[in-house]
Amino acid sequence: MKSDGELMEILNAYDLTRSYRAAAELCGCSHHTVKKAVEARAAGLPPAVRRARLIDDYRDVLEAWVDDSRGKIRGDKAHERLQALGYTGTDRTTRRALAEIKSAWRLGNTRVHRPWITEPGLWLQYDFGDGPVVDGRKVVLLVAWLAWCRFRVVIALHDRTAASVFAGLDRIFRIIGGAPTYLLTDNEKTVTTGHIAGVPVRNRQAVTFGRYYGISVLTCEPADPASKGGVESAVKLAKADIVPTETNLLPQYASFADVEAACAAFTDHINARVHRATRRVPAEMLAEERTRLHQIPDLPHTASLGVTRRVPANTPMITFEHCQYSTPATLLGQSVWVRHHDGTDEIVICALDDGGPVEVARHRRTTPGTPAVDDTHFPGHHDKVPGDYRIRARTTAEHAFLAIGDGAAIWLKEAAAAGTERIMQKMAHAVELAALGTNNDVNWALGHAAVHGRFATGDLDSILAAKGLDTTRRGASEHSSLAQGTSGWNRLNHTTIDRQEPVA
Repeated sequence: MKSDGELMEILNAYDLTRSYRAAAELCGCSHHTVKKAVEARAAGLPPAVRRARLIDDYRDVLEAWVDDSRGKIRGDKAHERLQALGYTGTDRTTRRALAEIKSAWRLGNTRVHRPWITEPGLWLQYDFGDGPVVDGRKVVLLVAWLAWCRFRVVIALHDRTAASVFAGLDRIFRIIGGAPTYLLTDNEKTVTTGHIAGVPVRNRQAVTFGRYYGISVLTCEPADPASKGGVESAVKLAKADIVPTETNLLPQYASFADVEAACAAFTDHINARVHRATRRVPAEMLAEERTRLHQIPDLPHTASLGVTRRVPANTPMITFEHCQYSTPATLLGQSVWVRHHDGTDEIVICALDDGGPVEVARHRRTTPGTPAVDDTHFPGHHDKVPGDYRIRARTTAEHAFLAIGDGAAIWLKEAAAAGTERIMQKMAHAVELAALGTNNDVNWALGHAAVHGRFATGDLDSILAAKGLDTTRRGASEHSSLAQGTSGWNRLNHTTIDRQEPVA
């Protein structure tokens, strides 16, 4: 039952809107209640007045409490405070009255969001997400989102420093084919150093970066999903598809390159399917928006990457702060940028490729005289240890001897170390033995001769003879004999008998 004041508000709302549901939303009641009150008035019936309740005398107090708590006060706490004021009703009545007052308060204090309608070529938003863990370090996912065509790009970063972020943004510009007018992000330290009277103070590096590409770097309003909700949704999708979790059962990544490959695959997949808001493919819409983007410089912004160093033409090592650090061998003769990662003891080296700046090496800070070397930067390299000679055949005789097998190479090293005389003659004799028999037998004998230090003349033949492998001799086994057989005599006897004349 409604009070007189509530019934008058319902009827006035209906007369204003001429709609049951609209009047119900304005008055915080059901549209059935509005219809019943309007029909009763049209029939000339007296209004059904609700009887007075004990809680009605305390509605003003409840409304004040709801307004002070921004609609968060609990029903049990409100009932306790009402009892202290002399209220004798039940807690059920208090909760029902408080729920009605909260509903009316929210209706008048709900924030209404207007859709953000963008133009092509204007807005690019970016945000960060926690990526997978590789080699004990968490990878950072840089996610960008073009507001008009909904084209999304995911780049894997080693950290969130200004140099890494700006290098990632340069790669994003080259992927989408240009730069927009505005670049929107959160109020992070790489963009905003602080706020004065609500006005964000820009980081000088961000201003220089924006001037280089001809864009304006802006920061969004806090808790404003209308302006930055799109890129935040893209971050959620990227984390769900790239980061290994219990829900997607993805395996752990073995290297940073695997994470980069996963990000590229996600970018291709997400932009090739129809977007639910535009009902179009983002990759196709990007082709239209690309005509509204402005061109970017051929060389990326390198002011934040560090100091420039040139890699020598024959040694992939650079010098930074009197210390040496290795770079990939593919950068011989090229320029790189090296910097110290603030807050750590790491040295970061960057280079340029077709997609923009990319990190190529990361070392722990070292000391002068102790170079920091990564073995993967020297493919095919073998440390030269005195006494560990590399065998390289130069003559036909050497090729023939080493072709016997690994035992021949071992025999040559050990025989040379022992100062064996007439090595060439002994090598030629081994080649002759291998020609008479098999390489495996002679190779086995040479290996045993090297292990036991037998390099004298005839030692190789002795080893072969001891194992029954001497190819220059013939031996008899239990099933064969070297003696001449008597089968020939048997044939002679038969011939003599056949020639005898018959007896008369």
